[in-house]
Amino acid sequence: MIIRELYLKRIRPFYHSEMVKVITGIRRCGKSTIIRQIIQELKEAGVPAERIVYINFEDYQYRELCDADSLYQYVEKKIGKAEKYYLLFDEIQNVDRFELVVNSFRSTHDASIFITGSNSRLLSGELATHLSGRTLSFRIMPFTFGEYCEYQAEIQRVKTKEEFLDEYMKWGGFPLVCKEPEESSKEIILSNIYDSVVLKDIIMRNKVASPAALNKILDYVIANSSITISGNAIALSLTDKNQSVSAPTVYDYLKYIEEACICDKVSRYDIRGKKILAFEEKIYVCDLGFLHLKKNRVKDEYSYIVETICYNELIARGYKVYIGKTHKGEVDFIAEKGMEKFYVQAAYLLSDESVIGREFGAFADIGDHYPKYVISLDRTTIMRDGIVHLNLIDFLLANE
Repeated sequence: MIIRELYLKRIRPFYHSEMVKVITGIRRCGKSTIIRQIIQELKEAGVPAERIVYINFEDYQYRELCDADSLYQYVEKKIGKAEKYYLLFDEIQNVDRFELVVNSFRSTHDASIFITGSNSRLLSGELATHLSGRTLSFRIMPFTFGEYCEYQAEIQRVKTKEEFLDEYMKWGGFPLVCKEPEESSKEIILSNIYDSVVLKDIIMRNKVASPAALNKILDYVIANSSITISGNAIALSLTDKNQSVSAPTVYDYLKYIEEACICDKVSRYDIRGKKILAFEEKIYVCDLGFLHLKKNRVKDEYSYIVETICYNELIARGYKVYIGKTHKGEVDFIAEKGMEKFYVQAAYLLSDESVIGREFGAFADIGDHYPKYVISLDRTTIMRDGIVHLNLIDFLLANE
C-alpha cells in the first residue's frame, strides 16, 4: 500500500481541527485507503485507539446505522465530552440526513470529523446550510502517474517509465486496475467500477428515468474528453428515430455525471477581462481507463489524451484549473493555488515548425509574467521567449 502523500500533506495540518474534513472522489479511487492512513498517523502521534471511531457505510456490519438517529445513538455511546475524539465516516452519503449528525457532534463535542463520499454534492445542499464556513474540501483522484510508478515498484514490476506511461494512458490509475498484470483482468475490473459508479452514484441516487439516455450521454462525454461540449449539440447528436433526447435532459444528466466525479466541466476564463465565461465549457474524464472503454484510440487523439492527463494531474495536486481565453484563441490551462499561478499548453508531439509555432504562440496575447509551460511527449525540449518546454514524464514525476 503506497502512502498517498500528495493528499495527506494537504489534509495533515487539519488532523486536530474542528473543521469538518470532506474527502470526495469517484468510487474506488482510494478514499478509504487515505482514511486508513490518517488513522494510522493519528495512532502513531499518540491518539489512543478508543478515541478513534471509524465507520465504513458500505460495510454490511453497519447497515443498521444508515439513518441519522441510529448513527447518532451508536456514536454517542462511544465518545465522551472530556477528551478529543476523532470521527471518520466513510461513504457517508449512504446515511439519510447525515448532515444533522455531523453538525451535532461538531457543535457539542470536542471532535475532529472526517467524512468521505463518492459524490461532490457532499458540500452542497443541507451540509452547506448546517456547516457553512466550517468545512474543508479535498478532492481525491485515481493514481497519478507518479503514484502509478510507485505502486508498480511496490509490487515489483520492472519496466521503463515510457512503458509504464503507455500502460497508464490506456488503463488509467484506479488502484484495483493497476494491481492486475493481465489486460483481460484490467478490463473486467474497470468495467465493473464503471458500472458500479453509473448504477449506484448516478441512476439510483438521482432516480434517473432513462438509463439508456444516460448511457448514451456518458459514452459521448467520455469519448470526447478535452472537447468543448454543448447540451444542445449532444441532444442533437443522440436523437434518432428510436429515441429523442432533449437539451434539458442532457444538462440534468451532465450535472449527475459531474457530481459522481466521473467527469469535470471546466469553465473558460477571459484572461484580458479577468472573468469566468459561462459558456463553451470543456469536459475532462477523471481516468483514462474510462476513455479506453468508450473509444478506440487513434494517433490523432493522443493530444486529447495528453491534455486530459495534464488536467487530472493539476487537479490531483490541488490546483484550480480554467481554460484560458485570449483575444485570438485559448490556452489549455490556467492553474492557480494560493498565490501561485501558471499557464499550460499540452500537446502530443511538437512534430514540425507549424505545431511549435501554434503551441508557443498560444501565449502571445498574455501580457503578464506568470510562468508559461508547453508540455509534450518530446524527449528533446526547447525554449522560446521564456516559455519552458517540459517532457510529459518529467512533468508528471516532478515533486512540484
